[in-house]
Amino acid sequence: MKNNPPLTKKIIAGRFKGKTLRLPSKETTRSSKAIVLESFFNTIQFDVIDAVLVEVFSGSGSVGLEALSRGAKKILFMEKDRDAIKTLRHNIAQTDPAACEVFEGDSFSNIAQVKKRLESLGESAFVYVDPPFAYREGMEEIYDKTLDLIAGVPPHLAKLFIIEHMSTLELPDTIGEYRRLKSKKFGKTSLTYYA
Repeated sequence: MKNNPPLTKKIIAGRFKGKTLRLPSKETTRSSKAIVLESFFNTIQFDVIDAVLVEVFSGSGSVGLEALSRGAKKILFMEKDRDAIKTLRHNIAQTDPAACEVFEGDSFSNIAQVKKRLESLGESAFVYVDPPFAYREGMEEIYDKTLDLIAGVPPHLAKLFIIEHMSTLELPDTIGEYRRLKSKKFGKTSLTYYA
């Protein structure tokens, strides 16, 4: 029986351009599409340089490592799935491990540690949130919990929230103290920005 080749994707731009990142199984995570990442990085462009980015539900870390490649100085990854964490750590080792921190476990619990870490760094971060799409079993409440997570982050710690979500999902105009800036659709996936 022939084994399937491992799933991979490449860093698109910056100092690690062309580095191959492993992707976890499609059963546990869903990788962000290249067109979605390009749109996100076109939006934040040079603002990512010397910035801190938090990737919630990071999976392989493709968003955070792309940000690192494009000049971000620190990436905080949040992931629960053990296989995804193995893949994430492998991918981090291909780039700059000293600039990366991994918060393993439930993102809804670990957000308290991440907030403390941002306080200690004295930084306001870009926060990229890519929750597992709600069609997976046991994920029915994921968006409600995600909105609560966002609302619980004080504005001085987050300069911009970016939510990657199903296009069929209507997100509110405000989440806590954050207002929706814009939303962009890419087929079944959308990006919505709050600040």
